[in-house]
Amino acid sequence: MKYGYARISTPNQNIERQVRNILKAYPDAHVVREVYTGTKFQGRKEFEKVLRAVKEHDTLIFDSVSRMSRTADEGFSLYKELFKRNVELIFLKEPHINTETYKQAIANQISVAMDSGDHATDDLMKAIIEALNKYILELAERQIRLAFEQAEKEVADLHQRTKEGMETARLNGKQIGQQKGAKLTTKKSIEAKQKIVKYSKDFEGTLGDVECMKLIGIARGTYYKYKKEVKGRMDK
Repeated sequence: MKYGYARISTPNQNIERQVRNILKAYPDAHVVREVYTGTKFQGRKEFEKVLRAVKEHDTLIFDSVSRMSRTADEGFSLYKELFKRNVELIFLKEPHINTETYKQAIANQISVAMDSGDHATDDLMKAIIEALNKYILELAERQIRLAFEQAEKEVADLHQRTKEGMETARLNGKQIGQQKGAKLTTKKSIEAKQKIVKYSKDFEGTLGDVECMKLIGIARGTYYKYKKEVKGRMDK
C-alpha cells in the first residue's frame, strides 16, 4: 500500500501543490490531507491514523521532510522507528535520504573474511573494516538528521521573516491583524457557535466543556471565546 501525506499549517495555505507532486510521482498513492495548526489540542490526527495503518513493506510518501515533522529530533526519531518497521519512506525533494538509500548504505558495507595466518594482521584488518562500516552508517544517519535540521531551520527563518515584516508594517502605521474588540465572523465560527448551543449543557445540550470542544474539534481558547460571544448575544 502506498500512502501520500500532505500537510499545511494554516487553512489559508494551498495543499494541492503537495498532492499534485505526490500523485505525479506515484499515481496509485492514497493521499491523506491535513491542516495542522500545531496546537497540542488539535494534533496531527490524520497523520497519526496513517502511522497506525502502515504495515511492513508499505510506502509513505512526502513532498518534503518538513511535511513529516516540524522538528529535527522528532523527524529523525520517527524516521528510525518507521525504518525498523520496514516501512518505505520517500521524500520527493530530498531523495538522498529515502530509506532505500539508507538500506543501500547498509548493503554496501564491506565484508571481508580475513585468514592470513597472522592473528595480529587479521585482528588489525577486522578492526579497520568494522570502523569503516560504522563510519558508513553514521554518515548515512548524519545526512538524514541534517535534512530534518535544515527543514526545521527553514521554518524558523520563515517565521522570523514574517514576524519582522509585521513589525515593519506596524511601525509604518499599518493595522496588523484584527482591531481590538472586533469580531471576525466566518462560516466556520458560525457553525461552531451553533454546535456549542446545541451540545453544551450551559445552553441546550448535555455535554461539559471538555467533551463539547472535543466533539466540535476546536481549540480550548477558541471554544471559550465563542462560548462567551454566544452568552453575550443571548444576554442582550
